[in-house]
Amino acid sequence: MTTKKRVAILISGRGSNMAALIEAAKAPDYPAQIVGVFSNKPDAPGLDFARKNNIPTASVSHRDYASREAFDAEIEKALTNWAADFVCLAGFMRIFSTEFAQRWTGRILNIHPSLLPKYKGLHPQQQALNAHESESGCTVHWVTAELDAGPTILQRRVPILSGDTAETLAARILVEEHRAYPEALAKLARGEVAYAG
Repeated sequence: MTTKKRVAILISGRGSNMAALIEAAKAPDYPAQIVGVFSNKPDAPGLDFARKNNIPTASVSHRDYASREAFDAEIEKALTNWAADFVCLAGFMRIFSTEFAQRWTGRILNIHPSLLPKYKGLHPQQQALNAHESESGCTVHWVTAELDAGPTILQRRVPILSGDTAETLAARILVEEHRAYPEALAKLARGEVAYAG
């Protein structure tokens, strides 16, 4: 039996994608195990879900640090403590320092609710609606120093329906996110995809 890859998850809120990864990793044949959940918000609801699933957690507020680099050093301590092979961002609402992003390039993933490279950053569902797109979706991608710009690992498409709001579109995309992220992580853990940036 191949050793399962050790994965840490970073969250800022409810962590629904974190929950999807935790649930997927419960399958005996899933090639990764979730070894820790870190949040920059000590009251993030997702931390409770992780604890209920017996996953170690750590949380420190970014507001307690004078610089992005100092805060990222705290994240690094947690990742080192958990001996993480890979990191998955699941609604982690912080931009990393260039040094941290470069150090983890090829080992850190994110999921974004648009078909990147379209509609980076905040409110991508509304951006898609404003542009009168016929479809949107989600993208699992490598994290690099540039926001939402890393190479794509996989995408899932969702049609935009007449009468959609940002909220209804986001809800339908989220269903696909919860399928796409565990699939992408499994591919990475099995060595089926690798960073080639």
